[in-house]
Amino acid sequence: MSNHRDLNDDEDFAPMLAEAGNSLVVVDFNATWCGPCQKIGPVFKQLALKYPMAHFVGVDVDRCRETAMTQGVSAMPTFIFYRKGTKVDSVRGANATELEEKIRKHYGDGEVAEAGPGGLTSVFQYIDSKGCECLNESDKTPFRSFLEGKSKIASDVDEQLIMVYGFNQNVKLQGFTIKAPVDNGPKKMKFFINQPKTLDFESAMTMTPTQEIVLSPEDLSGKNPVELRYVKFQSVGNLQIFIYANHANSDCTEIDSLTLYGAPLSVTNMQDFKRVAGKQGEAH
Repeated sequence: MSNHRDLNDDEDFAPMLAEAGNSLVVVDFNATWCGPCQKIGPVFKQLALKYPMAHFVGVDVDRCRETAMTQGVSAMPTFIFYRKGTKVDSVRGANATELEEKIRKHYGDGEVAEAGPGGLTSVFQYIDSKGCECLNESDKTPFRSFLEGKSKIASDVDEQLIMVYGFNQNVKLQGFTIKAPVDNGPKKMKFFINQPKTLDFESAMTMTPTQEIVLSPEDLSGKNPVELRYVKFQSVGNLQIFIYANHANSDCTEIDSLTLYGAPLSVTNMQDFKRVAGKQGEAH
């Protein structure tokens, strides 16, 4: 779900670098007993949000001793930068300013985000998996796996689905792309924002949505952006998508992928994190 992850096994390190391909990988070698590591940890996660096309990986040196040794790590925290599996730079110590400077230096053309409607980018990195759920999903296609791009999503007892997206900060949404089979792909969708709880199917059918959309078969290619009424999606804390018909009028609706596009309402000021992290004993 996120471009930030933690590794707890030496065997996962090489496959992680391979999976990243040409993308920049920033690895935080840390330890639970290391005070500076704990202070800069939240900064590292915020940088992952700020630079969504790079990979940010935490490695616990006590759990991954062999990896730390082979990478020449002798002090914590140490941040090592990789491109195509090769070490390109490093930062030693909990220096948030130097860390971001090095990220900016190496965050190049390989990290150009996929452009969406209006030139905006995917809001994938702002999705909070704890606030996500799906009603009437098939047990064979869990929603979490769908969000992570590991599987499709399919309805269970009938054609209806309610997909709930929670965000870790309010976002502005401008559109989406959807890839689905032409026959069983969604046709009629309702979008609801900032609901206090997950809607049931009866409520979703009768309530007035923020926007209702009828998709054409061409919209299901995953290439054609479908625009939302941007003025109505200016501050979205949660989004509920109700699908109540598909093109085949069958009992099973299927979606291969769905990408939301937009932007966060605000960007975290890293100088604030630097100040907080620099004061000994101050709570985060």
